[in-house]
Amino acid sequence: MKRGLQKKCEDRQFLPPLGDTPREDTAAVMKFYKLPKAFSKLVLDEAESVGRIRPADFEGRLDLRRKFIFTCDPETARDYDDALSLATDRRGNRVLGVHIADVSHYVRPGSALDREACRRSTSVYFCDRVVPMLPETLSNGVCSLMPGEDRLAFSVFITFDRNGEVTARSFAKSVIRSKARFTYEQVMTVIGGGRLDARFANCAKEAARTIRAISALAQQLRARRFAAGALDLDVPEAEVLLDGEGEMSGIVTRPYDESHQMVEECMVAANEAVAKELWTHGVKILARLHEPPEQEKMLMLRAELRGLGVKVGDLSNPKVFAQFMKTVKSHPLYPTIATMVLRSMKRAVYDATSIGHFGLAKRYYAHFTSPIRRYPDLTLHRQLAAYLSNPASARVGSATLARWAAHASEREEIATEAERGLLEIKKFRLLEAQLQSRQVIDYDAVIAKCMPFGCFVDIPELDVSGLVHVSLLSSRYVRFNESDQTLSAPGGGRWRIGDRLRVHVARVDFRQRRIDFAPVRRG
Repeated sequence: MKRGLQKKCEDRQFLPPLGDTPREDTAAVMKFYKLPKAFSKLVLDEAESVGRIRPADFEGRLDLRRKFIFTCDPETARDYDDALSLATDRRGNRVLGVHIADVSHYVRPGSALDREACRRSTSVYFCDRVVPMLPETLSNGVCSLMPGEDRLAFSVFITFDRNGEVTARSFAKSVIRSKARFTYEQVMTVIGGGRLDARFANCAKEAARTIRAISALAQQLRARRFAAGALDLDVPEAEVLLDGEGEMSGIVTRPYDESHQMVEECMVAANEAVAKELWTHGVKILARLHEPPEQEKMLMLRAELRGLGVKVGDLSNPKVFAQFMKTVKSHPLYPTIATMVLRSMKRAVYDATSIGHFGLAKRYYAHFTSPIRRYPDLTLHRQLAAYLSNPASARVGSATLARWAAHASEREEIATEAERGLLEIKKFRLLEAQLQSRQVIDYDAVIAKCMPFGCFVDIPELDVSGLVHVSLLSSRYVRFNESDQTLSAPGGGRWRIGDRLRVHVARVDFRQRRIDFAPVRRG
């Protein structure tokens, strides 16, 4: 990450500005982070010219159009870039098929489309719009695996034995025709033993059988990952709701249930299979690298967890760490604990020289499954295609890979900061509106840190943090006890990390991006 961006992330003076109105907030954030707006006419014309399927495109491809293949996405999804299937081989082993839109067929190296996709490197997802990596002609059209439509794909086949061990893997350019598009909610209904509605009458039995079998495999793979030391940091996804004026009207928490886990495990398996195939055969790639946390960070985390009264072992041991995360899942302070753990982790990046993913407990890992929205995935598609025809042609120069890795990591960081920046603005607008209307709303809070001047609290409902000043905790002198990181006042008042409070907003400072809360007085 370039120093200029890092400075913006660390220095609170360099924060995305508000728009003149809530409707203009996104445009202000996009301008601040210099995100691209519309595609050029050259790029749009090229997308239009290549964005159609021709009969000749099917030549030399594995024809899977008769197979039961389906997609599973959020209700609001507009493009579907991955699909799933499951078969059984002659030995009774399960063969998982992960079918990814063959974006590389349409976006050729050196083309105007390719240069623009590389420049953007990633799609940016705001709460009110998407800044796509590719024009909609491709991302929502010919590269979207819509049901009932012939689509070009890159398929990964992974064979698992009864224990969930990989016994074989293969890859093929293919043509598919998705039989159904399911939402997570519909898939969850099937996993739970329910039935699909009348819209799927023509494939309901096969769909239910396939979904439940893939879900069972996914849970087996998930258990194996955690046994190997993967971290269980899954938390419900918060979705911001906006009204017609661009004001935040609320937050809806989307559950992370077995339907989401089914898709994630299949994508992880495909990413691992491609990375392992190429890396172990001497083909260097843009790996998705997640390094183990630093020892100093682990010691700090251990001290913080002890402050919560949580027993911990040797967190430098990945399996001990993984078991710890599993045991605290039911802890009432789990959201706070998960946040602490995430803050202690290194950021995952793209790397051309090292490989491995600590959080997923994978020795080989790269991004392959989202070429519509991530340029590293597109480069991996190209390398895999080259490898399948002539392994020597798949090799890319170290300097080129290093340049791609640095650029992709930087663009990803910019996208993440922009997305967070807009969410923060919307939340601050909501809380400021409550103050201005004198609408007092109480929130459940958890003390995350105690300092001599007050305590910082997390509001899980809003996913925001703020300060409760010592002057608002007690009318008496409040003392900070450094030995146990607590605040105390004469007469029995005592506050420590992990304590719960009911608070309401006392002050909102947009310039410093600071929120002050006040405790709710009882009685």
